[in-house]
Amino acid sequence: MTQELIEPAPAAAPPAPTGTPEQPGPFWREPYLWLVVLLGLIIFNVLYGLPRYLSLDENKARIGLDPSRTGEHFGFLVAHIVTGNIAMVTLLLQLWTWLRLNHPKVHRISGQVYILAGALPSALLGVTALLILRQGSAGSLGLGTMGVLWIVTTVIGWVRARQHRYVEHQRWMIYSFALALGTSWGRFVVEAFTASPGLVKHVNVYVLLDFTSWFGWILNLLVAHLWIESRAKRTSKAGGQVVAYPAPVL
Repeated sequence: MTQELIEPAPAAAPPAPTGTPEQPGPFWREPYLWLVVLLGLIIFNVLYGLPRYLSLDENKARIGLDPSRTGEHFGFLVAHIVTGNIAMVTLLLQLWTWLRLNHPKVHRISGQVYILAGALPSALLGVTALLILRQGSAGSLGLGTMGVLWIVTTVIGWVRARQHRYVEHQRWMIYSFALALGTSWGRFVVEAFTASPGLVKHVNVYVLLDFTSWFGWILNLLVAHLWIESRAKRTSKAGGQVVAYPAPVL
């Protein structure tokens, strides 16, 4: 008796792809590129203020101290700088997409540290140091306004997370992050003038300080808002679900 060997029929070929292959987007939309840029900006900010104030030498303060309560004023500044740097480091963790998707617990804890040990205490200390202990000084009103808005956006973002309204939470926290980096522009300007003293002859320093105290955080908020709206449009075109709600007026 012979045994017939029946070979299995060959597997069907996969269907040929239809349409044009997806083209890579422009390089400036690569998330890790901006994460590296943000890392560099945070390192600059940390090195700019933290070592100087951790020396606890009042003569190294970058702003004029109230002569009637120098120690108190300097103490507020040191606490403001330390908590501000905590906010910037945890901000980077919050914007790291891989960490948020693969380690949500770490993302959640770093967010709580950002709010409770970084943004809120830093903003409150900054507002106190600027608007109460340094009344009328150049740049105080602009930076004080930034501090108040930093508190507002952070609290709203926190409340939205507690309410499980995560799309709104992300929007408000991005505004909070933009404000956390609002002083970066002014610091770049200070470093530029320090490196080129000849520039001071052609510019009114007090006007420049007032300008940068407003321009930096307003520009950051504008860029953050445009990025949020652009991202929502791309999600809509790709067929994703977009949750619509009124955008805050800048």
